[in-house]
Amino acid sequence: MSLKSIAPMLYTRQVRESVDFYINNLGFTCVGYDEDWGWATVSRDDIEIMLALPVDNTSFTVPKFTGSFYIRTDKVDFLWSELKDRAVICYPIEDFNYGMREFGVFDYNGYLLQFGMPIE
Repeated sequence: MSLKSIAPMLYTRQVRESVDFYINNLGFTCVGYDEDWGWATVSRDDIEIMLALPVDNTSFTVPKFTGSFYIRTDKVDFLWSELKDRAVICYPIEDFNYGMREFGVFDYNGYLLQFGMPIE
């Protein structure tokens, strides 16, 4: 047995608007959408993120995830130039003393997405 990948499921009250944001602002593709289920999957390269209405027994008003989604890339400067004017910036691209060059943006719902690569 081996684990192959992880696809976070992000709750939102606006599935269609969230999908549109990922497509139009972050360069993702919608690979699955069902309005009746209140669910969608978006992907870009090897990254897959699911977006869904909260389950009925969950109280949900704003994103509750307390961390961030850290996406490793081999072209962080390219991504920065592509995304910097299309999303709300959490922090701009920077070299950090722990050996990563990275930046952070917020998605449509306020979830933090970080993009980084090792400094060579």
